Amino acid sequence: MAPTPRERARTQTMKDIIRIGREHLAVHGAAALSLRAIARELGLVSSAVYRYVESRDELLTLLVVDAYTELGDEVDHAVSKVPASDYAARFIALARAVRVWAVREPARYALLFGSPVPGYHAPAEQTTGPGTRVIRALVRIYDDAYRAKGGVAALPALQHEAPVEVQLAADLAWIRQEMGLEADDDLIVRGTLVWAALFGVISFEVFGQYGARTFGDPEQLFEQHLLVLKGVVGL
Repeated sequence: MAPTPRERARTQTMKDIIRIGREHLAVHGAAALSLRAIARELGLVSSAVYRYVESRDELLTLLVVDAYTELGDEVDHAVSKVPASDYAARFIALARAVRVWAVREPARYALLFGSPVPGYHAPAEQTTGPGTRVIRALVRIYDDAYRAKGGVAALPALQHEAPVEVQLAADLAWIRQEMGLEADDDLIVRGTLVWAALFGVISFEVFGQYGARTFGDPEQLFEQHLLVLKGVVGL
């Protein structure tokens, strides 16, 4: 059944609220988002906007889901263009797509991966699915490589083997079950390191943590990091 004019108008207003929210996020930051300011830009009285978005926290959730969804879509598109059996190239495509989006959308990247917004707690039932798309894509790449090699990962040896303690072993078992993995504990630990390091180096660039004069072209440094990180999980 086709949507009614009222439903189409509501859908368009919601799109406009998210669009203006993105713009205000880039200019004012997440903590300063104001539904009243968005209402003024929409040409609505302040009370009218609350018929669409009930609170600042709901607006933040809409923007979080919107950002995670766009990032996930761009990562999926980049990875889909690489042959399924070229695991290293799929990892590189994923990592580059995350960086490109983050550099292009620093305010939205900060909303997802920067300092928490004071007083805001993202509702898990709305944000967990979109928010785990990239890590699930990353995990699938190295787990697929592990399966293709018959359950053997070509991993560099560690100089000092640390025992897996009881709590960590339980956590790794939960991750394996939750994500449907075959990867062993060592590979999951290394994959977690790659996940943290990937977003760490991107955050350093986006938030200017290297310093203005340290690296003239952070992208060149990023490409070197990718060579190291793909080796960590044996790709």
